[in-house]
Amino acid sequence: MKLAFDIARRYLYAKKSQNIINIISMISVFGVLTGSMALVIVLSVFNGVHGLMGDLYTAFDPDLKVVPLTGKVISTDSIPYEDIKQTEGVLSISEVLEHQALLRFRQRKIPGMIMGVDTMFNKVSSIDSIMIDGKYELKYKSEFRGVIGKRLADQLAIRLNFVTPLTMYVPKRLGNVNMMAPQNAFRQEYLSPSGFFAVNQEEYDGQYLIVDIEQARRLLQYDDKTISSLAIKVDDNADIAKVEKAIQALAGEQMNVLNQQEQHEAFYKVMKVEKLMAYIILSFIIAIAAFNIVANLAMLIYEKKESIFTLKSMGANKRLITRIFMTEGWLISVAGIIIGSLLGIVIVLVQEHFGIIKFSGSGNYITDAYPVVLQWTDVVLVIITVSIISALAAWYPVRVIVGRYYAESASE
Repeated sequence: MKLAFDIARRYLYAKKSQNIINIISMISVFGVLTGSMALVIVLSVFNGVHGLMGDLYTAFDPDLKVVPLTGKVISTDSIPYEDIKQTEGVLSISEVLEHQALLRFRQRKIPGMIMGVDTMFNKVSSIDSIMIDGKYELKYKSEFRGVIGKRLADQLAIRLNFVTPLTMYVPKRLGNVNMMAPQNAFRQEYLSPSGFFAVNQEEYDGQYLIVDIEQARRLLQYDDKTISSLAIKVDDNADIAKVEKAIQALAGEQMNVLNQQEQHEAFYKVMKVEKLMAYIILSFIIAIAAFNIVANLAMLIYEKKESIFTLKSMGANKRLITRIFMTEGWLISVAGIIIGSLLGIVIVLVQEHFGIIKFSGSGNYITDAYPVVLQWTDVVLVIITVSIISALAAWYPVRVIVGRYYAESASE
């Protein structure tokens, strides 16, 4: 193996009789370099977007969420509430009751989602950090208040200093409905908004109204033990997977424990598929660029035709000669892989720490610079992928061309 490597290295750096071979060698290295660099950068961009969106969800969603497997609500009497509360790693628990409602402010009516929470909700989420106007306050003395998504507030044209209250309507869950007076088939509650929040996600900012769970239960005609989910805050130093498993064992088969990725399973699946498709597409582009190596090796083998005859006369077999030119192709690709990967790493790290590339335009973006996150597993994946593509691109033509010249030497 060392002999094949030494001869291949000498062939690579030796002066060629045709300058075009040197040019094609440089093009081959540049093609692999560009592909490796692009693959590192693109995968890092997907990591950055994935992390950014995850941070946005984290501000609103709890670390763990316990939901019923069937139905929309469940009674706290049917779950081991105290045992879950005492689970190692659990810091806080908040009771949540969600339901769709019709929201009306003056003449505007918008469907939305009311989310009744108890006093512990700001302990299990980072709701205080995403308040953009007013403050997080759901009850002041005997008056109920609420915080509303910024987009939903704009649709309702509601502001914090308005005297007119916001009205919530839901169909009556209990009792008979008088068809002669359908307007009486709805229950209603009033509140004044105390603040606006912004998650920068339409599913939250354009739908959610957070209210006190006492008012939500009264509006929906539920008792004080009915919930739609439990929101749980986990200690940062705890193993969240172990805590999730422990709570799932306590909750049993009637409840499902969801971590933050499972709470937005569809979104994270889409992100993974998009990253996979980008990886596949760029891999195909690298495969096309790798054909430059084929052309370079074909010309080099042709130039070293006499050397093949000489090596054979000295006792070199077909396998050794094939290995020599395969090693040369590998050296060409390794140069491109190493330089391209290093350039990609440098570009990603500079962008990650200094945000050189900014978003153009004057829009209100979540972040000023393109988000990127370097993961070393991606770098290893790029190196392995490009190495395999380069090896496969060189293997067949080298095997065929060397075999032909080797056979010609036998007939002479």
